[in-house]
Amino acid sequence: MPLKRSSFPLPSLLNLPAYTVLYLRLLKESFLFAWQAIVVNRLRTFLSLLGVMVGIFVISAVFTMVDSMEDSLKDTFSMISDDVLFVQKWPWGPGEDGEYEWWKYYQRRQPTMRDMDDLRDRLSNAEAIAYQTGTSGSAEQDNNTITNLQITGVSNEYNRVMEIQLDRGRYFTDFEFNGGRPLALIGAEVADMLFPNGEALGQAIKVKGLKVTVIGIFKREGVSIISDGFDRMVMLPARFSQRMINMEKAESSILVKAKNDVTNAELKDEVIQQFRSVRKVSPREDNDFSVNQMDMLTGFIDSVFAQVEIGGWFIGIFAILVGCFSIANIMFVSVRERTRIIGIQKALGAKNAFILGQFLFESVALCIFGALMALALILLLSGLLNLFDLGISFSLHIDRFIIAMLIAVFSGLIAGIAPARKAASMDPVDAMRGH
Repeated sequence: MPLKRSSFPLPSLLNLPAYTVLYLRLLKESFLFAWQAIVVNRLRTFLSLLGVMVGIFVISAVFTMVDSMEDSLKDTFSMISDDVLFVQKWPWGPGEDGEYEWWKYYQRRQPTMRDMDDLRDRLSNAEAIAYQTGTSGSAEQDNNTITNLQITGVSNEYNRVMEIQLDRGRYFTDFEFNGGRPLALIGAEVADMLFPNGEALGQAIKVKGLKVTVIGIFKREGVSIISDGFDRMVMLPARFSQRMINMEKAESSILVKAKNDVTNAELKDEVIQQFRSVRKVSPREDNDFSVNQMDMLTGFIDSVFAQVEIGGWFIGIFAILVGCFSIANIMFVSVRERTRIIGIQKALGAKNAFILGQFLFESVALCIFGALMALALILLLSGLLNLFDLGISFSLHIDRFIIAMLIAVFSGLIAGIAPARKAASMDPVDAMRGH
């Protein structure tokens, strides 16, 4: 028995209410009209879209640059856990009054290994504590030399405080630290430069004229926006590094990692209290040290990039306003060219809202085309910049893409409202006559 047509229910999309189908058709026709305007009048339409394109390009370019730089900076500091405090001479930001009193900080003295030892005995909320100091210098092996290296001296618990990743070899032992043995961990670039044709592990190199044995090589990190990370570093036991680093003048830090059940605030209070005692600071005197933590640095980075974003918005909005006037102009031309069509549509029963929506959709479509061209240019430039080793990976985040498209939609509505109202208010008879 043959089945009737009614035995096959139509898809739900085909059973939509008539007004929904009408507006879907309206949306389709509006985008077709906008595309026709671009194809038929390429130069005129391109010049009209140029303002919107420039505005969205500026805003999106600033977003891309800010996001990429911020991601790169935060990746650089990813080796530092949020639960690590840094006891240092200099603070990472201004004080509570908003002023950076450098003339006071300059008089402070650098933390020492003895300070670290005394502080360790007094802390109950710390899981690990380490000392770090450093300088710059060169290293050589036979006829191979590499300059402008970061030479770092660290204490034995440094690998418990910081995330150190070795490609080959091992870390220092407590015996090697305490004995000040001439051993070194070197970065991947240092190994490549000093040992281009051989294995660096177990080999001797000279660092600032002193011979050390390589026992480990860090994993390659690549260039970052602010430094080469561990790639151009030579790490030594702190007691041995005293032979080549002036501990009184070199920048030094005491790193304190909190226990799992201890908050940063609790640890910071204890560190300040106990280090004041170590330094013998009287109750009436200010701290002669600073306790820094990662959220201070990331907060400063966020505030700087927020100001850059505001500048991008300021420039971009002016360009978009110019673009809105251009889009409005081309829409007025479109209304004039299609006056007879508007009259026929009204004679056939089209409501004012339908005519209004038709031209608004067309204006929005034009702005969306402009936004897509601007974003395509951003992606192209990002890809080209990523071909160079600049230390930053440029990319357009999806949320920024959505913001750009919302700006385009809003700009289209602003630009199209006046021409659309003019078209909707036309008298059908006059419109069919072309008046």
